[in-house]
Amino acid sequence: LERDLQTRLFARNSRGVTLTADGKLLYEYVRSAIGLLETGEAKLSQTRELQMGHLTIGASDTVTSQFLLPYLDSFHKQYPAIHIQIVSGRSHKVLGLLQSGKVDIAFASTPGEGSFETIPCFATHSIFVASPDYPCDFDHVYTLSEIADFPLILLERKASSRLYLEKYFLQNGLRLNPEIELGARSLLVDLAAIGFGVAGVTEEFVRRDLDNGRLRKLQTTFDIPPRSVDMCILRGVPQTAAAQRFADFIRESVK
Repeated sequence: LERDLQTRLFARNSRGVTLTADGKLLYEYVRSAIGLLETGEAKLSQTRELQMGHLTIGASDTVTSQFLLPYLDSFHKQYPAIHIQIVSGRSHKVLGLLQSGKVDIAFASTPGEGSFETIPCFATHSIFVASPDYPCDFDHVYTLSEIADFPLILLERKASSRLYLEKYFLQNGLRLNPEIELGARSLLVDLAAIGFGVAGVTEEFVRRDLDNGRLRKLQTTFDIPPRSVDMCILRGVPQTAAAQRFADFIRESVK
């Protein structure tokens, strides 16, 4: 070590060996470095054992409230030292955050092929609803063209459910021209409930409003194919211990 550093670190005499001034200086830095290494090793061990860590999840407010809440509750009770952050956003946004490494796990509709490993969590169904006193015949079975003629209330075009609905109608030769476009699902439901028009919604997300009679479902001659909300993980990218455990938690629950 003295040869490599080209300085004397030890004073050697008949009584033994002591540190020189340079030796004492180096010792303080070495002691600090060793302490940091030991702290790092301890932190890594705690992370592996889920005694600490951070988990960032990307999901829409609706998916969080309608699906994730019980899983987050159970996970937090099992691993209270893991700090969980939820980044809210529609499917395209949270998938972009996942791709850029800003979230560990994303929940999205129809992510498609590519760099994502996907685990289906639940299916969603597109339906049309209105207030119980809306001037339509709830006993009538409506065709696609009849639905398209209603004053429609839809989510804004960047919403994946809106794009999916438009694609289905276009495949059947019809274009949707909504009277009202909104950014929030809750407002869409509120406007439909007070009679502003017929709303295109996800059945699973308005179940409470259907059950309590705030909304009624229109019967149709067609069934729009369901979509899947998937848990998405970057393929081939190592996960943190917390993200891996939460992903396993979801996998085990939705089998």
